[in-house]
This record gives sequence, structure tokens and C-alpha cells, in this order.
Amino acid sequence: MPATIIYNDRTITIPSASVERDSLWLSPAELSRATGWELKSQGACLDERCVPIPKGREAEFVRGGNFNLAALARHLGQPIVHDDRYAVWSFGSEPAAIATQLSSTEAPDFTIPDLDGKMHSLSDYRGKKVLLLSWASW
Repeated sequence: MPATIIYNDRTITIPSASVERDSLWLSPAELSRATGWELKSQGACLDERCVPIPKGREAEFVRGGNFNLAALARHLGQPIVHDDRYAVWSFGSEPAAIATQLSSTEAPDFTIPDLDGKMHSLSDYRGKKVLLLSWASW
């Protein structure tokens, strides 16, 4: 069944993803394409960082050559939201990354459109005073 994965700044649809309750099974190639993580002998690796697969829990992470991205996210403390009806999975930032951002006095960069559709990034205004207003109906 196809699944749409939102991971960091990537949104990708994986046609052959396998969903079982709270598990999202991907081939190693799909895992890398969707998230940048690679399955290696050391565990799941992202660039130079490797997270070993916990002893005794291997079946939770790897099965039939596929990798359970949801198990890795839970292991790292990443928030996960998934919609079964539309097969959409969204993965939040790891707590360590959030803590680093919160301890900084620099706001994270983002890009949004103005009322005319022109895109603006916060980084375009570095060194200038910026007033941000937000509103939500909920």
C-alpha cells in the first residue's frame, strides 16, 4: 500500500510501503530516499551518526530485509502522527534537536508566503527587527 511520509523537509510517497498498525516498514532504499537514514551493520545511520538496534528487539526494527521507521522514531523519542485512512505518516523532530533550538536565542528559519504569494524567509531579515504575528481559528 502506498504511504506518504513527511520527514524533516522531505515529503515522499513510497508505493511499496507496508503498514501494520503502528509500524511502517520500508526497504533500505526507500528508507534512505524518504529520510536519509541508511541501514548498516552498525544500525541505522544518518550521515556520521549511527543508532544501534537494541539487543533483543531486532524483530521490531528489521524484518525480511525491511526496516520499521516508526520503531526508530519511537526509539529516538520523535513524535509520530499517522492517518490510516490516507496512509500519511509525519515524523517530528527529535527531543535533542528541539532542546538545542530552544536553548538558542536564534529563531529557526522558515519560509511563508505573504498575501500576494511572494515567499519570505526569516533568514532574509537577519540583523533587522522583525515582528511576527500569528493567528489560528482553533
